[in-house]
Amino acid sequence: MKRVVVGLSGGVDSSVAAYLLKEQGYEVIGLFMKNWHDDSVTISNECPWLEDSNDALLVAEKLGIPFQTVDLSEEYKDRIVDYMFKEYENGRTPNPDVLCNREIKFDVFMKIALSLGADYVATGHYCRKGILEKDGKEIYQLLAGIDNNKDQSYFLCQLSQEQLSKSLFPIGELTKPQVREIASKLDLITAEKKDSQGLCFIGKVRLPEFLQQQLQPKEGIIIEIDKNDPIYSIDKPTFESLEEQLNFDSQPYHYLPTMGKIVGKHQGAHYFTIGQRKGLNVGGTKEALFIIATDIETNTIYTGQGQTHLGLFRKTLKVQPQEIHWIREDLRLNNGETMEVMARIRYRQALQKATLHQFESGLFVVFDEPQSAITEGQFVAWNSKDELVGSGVIS
Repeated sequence: MKRVVVGLSGGVDSSVAAYLLKEQGYEVIGLFMKNWHDDSVTISNECPWLEDSNDALLVAEKLGIPFQTVDLSEEYKDRIVDYMFKEYENGRTPNPDVLCNREIKFDVFMKIALSLGADYVATGHYCRKGILEKDGKEIYQLLAGIDNNKDQSYFLCQLSQEQLSKSLFPIGELTKPQVREIASKLDLITAEKKDSQGLCFIGKVRLPEFLQQQLQPKEGIIIEIDKNDPIYSIDKPTFESLEEQLNFDSQPYHYLPTMGKIVGKHQGAHYFTIGQRKGLNVGGTKEALFIIATDIETNTIYTGQGQTHLGLFRKTLKVQPQEIHWIREDLRLNNGETMEVMARIRYRQALQKATLHQFESGLFVVFDEPQSAITEGQFVAWNSKDELVGSGVIS
C-alpha cells in the first residue's frame, strides 16, 4: 500500500481528494499546514486558520484517517510574506499563490510528508498529471483540470519534474459540482463551505493594511493621461535585429507628470498595481479610471479613462534568463528558437495565442492580440494544448 499525505486545508476540494485516495486503496494521512497569520490585517471572520484546522480534523475523523497539524509559519513568513513586501516595495506585483505552491506546499510541506514515509503528496487542485515515456525515461506532465471553469494548473506553473513525480491530484478529473456532490453524500462538514479567496492559506487579507505594516504611506499624485496622447503614436525606430525589436516592444510606456493632468492624490504608489480600478477614490470622470503605470521613484500613479485605454495594452513581454522555468525540460528552447504556444498572464484568463522567442538576453512572449495590464512580477505561463509546459516572471 502506497502512503499519501494529503494537504487538508479545511476546504471541500482537499476533503474529497482524501476520500478518493482512500477509496483507491492508498494509506492516507491528513496534514494541515498552519501558515503565517496576523489578526491585525485579516478580515476576522473570513477563514481564520483555527476554524479551517478544526474542519480538516473533522473531515479526517469522518474518513478515519490519521491527522496532524504542521506549523510552517516561519518558512511562510520568510519565503512568501517577506518576498511580497520586497516586490511591492520595488513596484512589482507578486503572485503569492504560485509562490506558495512552489516554496511551501511542494517544497517545505512535501519534505515533511516524505520524512513521514510518504510516497506521494496530494492536494485538492483542479489539474491532472500525465506520464510520458521518452528515450526510456519517464516525463511528467502538468495537464489542465477537466473543469474549464476551475482549472488551476496555472497556480502550479513553477513546479519541477521532481515535484510532479511525487504529486497526485485526485479531483482533476472532476468538476466542482461533482466534488460538492461527493462531499454532500459523505455528509462532510466542508460540503457547502465557500471557497477561500484569501492569499493561499493566510485567509482574507486587506492588502493595503497588510502592506502598510512595512511600507510606509507616502502621499503622491495621480495623473490622468489622455487616450490620444502622442506617446501612443510615436514612430518606431529601425532595428538591427529581431531581438532588438522585441526588447523595444516589451518595454512599458514611460510617462512624465507633464504629459497629463493631476486628478487626485494617493498614499503610496507601491500599494497599487497596473489595471487596478478600485481604491483610487477619484470621481468626476466620464469613464472609470484604470491604472496604466506606477512610478515608485517619483511616487506617481498614471491613469487612463476606460478599459480600452491604449496605455493598458501591450503585445510583447520579456522573461529574464534566470526567471525562465520549463516544467518540460525536454522542450526547452535554445537561443534563436521559437515555439507557438497558448499563454496566459493571470489565473482565469482565457488562453491566448502567442509565440515564444528565445535569446541569450531572455525569453520574449509575443501575443497575437494586445493583452491588457501585463504586470511586472506576475507569472506568464504557456501551454501546448492542455498541457502547461513552462512559465516565467514578467520583467
